[in-house]
Amino acid sequence: MVSEDIDGALGAAWHDDFPWDLLTRLCALDDRLGGGPGERRAARIVADELDALGLDPRIEPFGMRRWTRGRTGFAVHPPDANRREFEAIALPYSPAADRRAPLVDVGHGTPTEVEAAAVEGAIAVASTDSPAGERHTHRMEKLGHAAAAGARGFVFHNHVRGQLPPTGALQFDREAPIPGIGVSHETGAWLREYAAEDAEASLRVDATTDDGESRNVVAEFGPESSSEILVMAHYDAHDIGQGALDNGCGVAVALAATRLLADLDLDSRVRVAAVGCEELGLLGSAALAESLDLDRVKAVVNVDGAGRFRDLRALTHTSEAMTAVAERVAEESGQPIATAEGPHPYSDHWPFLRRGIPALQLHSRAPDGGGEWDRGFTHTRADTRDKVDPRNLRTHAMLAALLVRDLTTTDPPSIDTDALRATLREAGAEPGMRAAEVWPPDWD
Repeated sequence: MVSEDIDGALGAAWHDDFPWDLLTRLCALDDRLGGGPGERRAARIVADELDALGLDPRIEPFGMRRWTRGRTGFAVHPPDANRREFEAIALPYSPAADRRAPLVDVGHGTPTEVEAAAVEGAIAVASTDSPAGERHTHRMEKLGHAAAAGARGFVFHNHVRGQLPPTGALQFDREAPIPGIGVSHETGAWLREYAAEDAEASLRVDATTDDGESRNVVAEFGPESSSEILVMAHYDAHDIGQGALDNGCGVAVALAATRLLADLDLDSRVRVAAVGCEELGLLGSAALAESLDLDRVKAVVNVDGAGRFRDLRALTHTSEAMTAVAERVAEESGQPIATAEGPHPYSDHWPFLRRGIPALQLHSRAPDGGGEWDRGFTHTRADTRDKVDPRNLRTHAMLAALLVRDLTTTDPPSIDTDALRATLREAGAEPGMRAAEVWPPDWD
């Protein structure tokens, strides 16, 4: 059973409007793309909330490459028909470009499909999803495979219906080797047909990349101790939507959990960090990892994906100890927490996990049973506050607090990075991670 010292806090959290109010303030900003003015204002909002708890937060700036979008144009030139224009959006870190080339369908953009297609000198068209039953192929991997095969451009079409062009960074903190754009599911259906007819496409991207600055917001609470738990969530978002689900929900859950924990008697120190520039390549978490004494960090709780849907999901990234914590809290609280142990490198736990620190990523699954990587409305203009249920924010904040509280009493063993590398290789992740340039160089 949950012990008495937290019962009162949980009861108050059951009707607390704080996470919804914080989400509202973040979603009201024009945009929170890394390095921009909206992201700076979001950092100030988060810092003010931590200050109101008496936690004396610090704003820690770090340098990054700021990407700014201009206009995007995309058209198809069928062999025996008039030119057709389609709505498209540039993907972050796309270089500026003006190109015309044959249109080639590469299916899901897996290495096998790219290799089988004649993409050299062409504009490759790939879906956002992956083949059923196979490992998820990240967009950066798809672009990397296409660029390595000689493609001159990349079109990423949504597999989710609704006239929603998707966004997402093509590279970490630098321009991609080829331009990339996102188009809707409905446009993708046309493009596959036109590619079969040997049509050409013209692609124009106006964008700039220059030196910029982002920031992390960091605070600590709990007793002085030789080790600490790091709780973090990214507060940045893509510029085409409100970023409610990704990751306004996550940072609202993380700060609401902090409100629950800050006045409790804990067994070790807790560091809470709202990090910037996750969407542009985990830049804030990487800067945070470089700034900390990692020998003191015994576990990381990355709140990225929590609060979106009803049931919490704990991704434990090969750590049996973290799985045990999630299962224990689920049993003691009487609330479902699904677990999955497979590791991935595409969220803020990665700069710590790759160095052997156990990581727990708090996510949630769509009510239709969609897969772990099924984005739904995220990374589109439909990622808006109306998609969020305030009850999920409260419930997940309570569960996150219980998970962190449990972790302060445990000492999970470090991750064997050789075993982690072997697990990723066995899952077939290495070629894609190399194509995306996220395979750690010291693993070679």
